[in-house]
Amino acid sequence: MLFAKAPRGGQVKTRLVPPLTSAEAAELHTAFVEDMLARLRAHTAFDVELHTDVNTDAWRASSVTRKLQIAGSLGLRMFHALETALASGYQRAAIVGSDAPTLPPSYLESLLRSRADVALGRAEDGGFWGISAGRVSAKMFAGVHWSQPDTLDQTVHAIEAAGLSIEVGPTWFDIDGPADLDRILAAPDLPPATKLWVDRHRGAIAGRTATL
Repeated sequence: MLFAKAPRGGQVKTRLVPPLTSAEAAELHTAFVEDMLARLRAHTAFDVELHTDVNTDAWRASSVTRKLQIAGSLGLRMFHALETALASGYQRAAIVGSDAPTLPPSYLESLLRSRADVALGRAEDGGFWGISAGRVSAKMFAGVHWSQPDTLDQTVHAIEAAGLSIEVGPTWFDIDGPADLDRILAAPDLPPATKLWVDRHRGAIAGRTATL
């Protein structure tokens, strides 16, 4: 399951504004999701679903099952998605965020192969880029504060307190702030939609960051 917000200016990738405009940030988010969907769908072992926060016409070119996230906190939304997938017959289900377009598919595969009740993919900023589960609990995200340097550690503690076994898998990076933007601008091998966005905007963004 790929969790993504609808690409609305001022609602997505706001920590990249500035140096990006709200419209540019929304376009970059659109590219990230397009690339993530392509990467996931390239691996036929996965049944892929796109879970958005609201109904949107974005990414209609990707013939993928689309669902709406329920209202509520991120923890509640993730628990509901995982619980629903497991109840439908899957032995294991996974959620990945849309902020890691360069994520190696093998990293997600490692989460799905985990024998722990829950496996997390550690993000370099202290959060996590993905989660898989074969068993869940309504208390597995209790007390977790999101977008903090210790969000992953808080999540591990909550999962353990809920009586579930936990494994932390490989580390990757999200694209959240200006320093992360510099990272993809300098990357030699980007996925297609993100590369196209970078090629279009590289010069303008470099000029803005030089004057900040």
